[in-house]
Amino acid sequence: MKASRRFLAALAAGLTSLAMVGSPAVAAVPSNDTFSGAEAIASVPFSTSQDTTEATTDADDAELNAFCGAPAMDASVWYSYTAAADEALLADVSASDYSAGVFVATGAPGSFNILACGPGGAAWEAATGETYYVVVIDDQQDGAGNGGQMELTIDVAPPPPALEVTVNPKARFDSKTGSAILSGTVMCGSDAVFAFLEAQVTQRVGRMLIRGFGGTEVTCDDTTRPWEMWVAGDNGLFKGGKAVSATFSAACGMVFCSEYFSEDTIQLSGKKMVTPKGRAR
Repeated sequence: MKASRRFLAALAAGLTSLAMVGSPAVAAVPSNDTFSGAEAIASVPFSTSQDTTEATTDADDAELNAFCGAPAMDASVWYSYTAAADEALLADVSASDYSAGVFVATGAPGSFNILACGPGGAAWEAATGETYYVVVIDDQQDGAGNGGQMELTIDVAPPPPALEVTVNPKARFDSKTGSAILSGTVMCGSDAVFAFLEAQVTQRVGRMLIRGFGGTEVTCDDTTRPWEMWVAGDNGLFKGGKAVSATFSAACGMVFCSEYFSEDTIQLSGKKMVTPKGRAR
């Protein structure tokens, strides 16, 4: 009996020792795991790092994703921000170590108004005094895990690139092909990710309304450059005389785009045109 008691005492001491050492620590469910626990952001710029591996999702997240359509929706964490000014904001989670996405909404569960959403981040126009909910999720585009180390920054969004376009009122046409040749100048900022210039030309020729559409590349380097665009009629040939051009251009940066649109009366005149290679166009 005494030996049994000594064994039990040793066993109890061992269990106590194990309890004191404990098992490896695991991340707890974040306090901002749900709408009601959204972490308030005092001001922007704002940045934070958070372990979201124990974050969950619920019906409120599903309501947001019904509009956004992320491929998956795991490990959501919520933040709220009451805007101090009218300004464009960008929530960026691209530095996270998993495939994170962002929802931005106003309102409350059952009546959310989703303003923006996207993989890696989202931008929106904030209004003074309005409260916005920024929700970060694991969209599973990397196909693994539940969340991870989330990196969130919220700051004023970069402005759209500069864009300036002119259209010459005098245009040419090729009497052989019937193409209209428009020209002008364009300048777009070097911060543009992409840009384009397009035009539609319409002209009354007898009983026919001839229409054509064309486009040209745009180089964005803060320099004003000349542009020229050949527009072939879709249903006939352009002739000398008055026509109408509807010119559209856009230059897009990381978040926002600048746009240009102008409808102008132009005068088509000219003769058979020849390309630099000597071939008629």
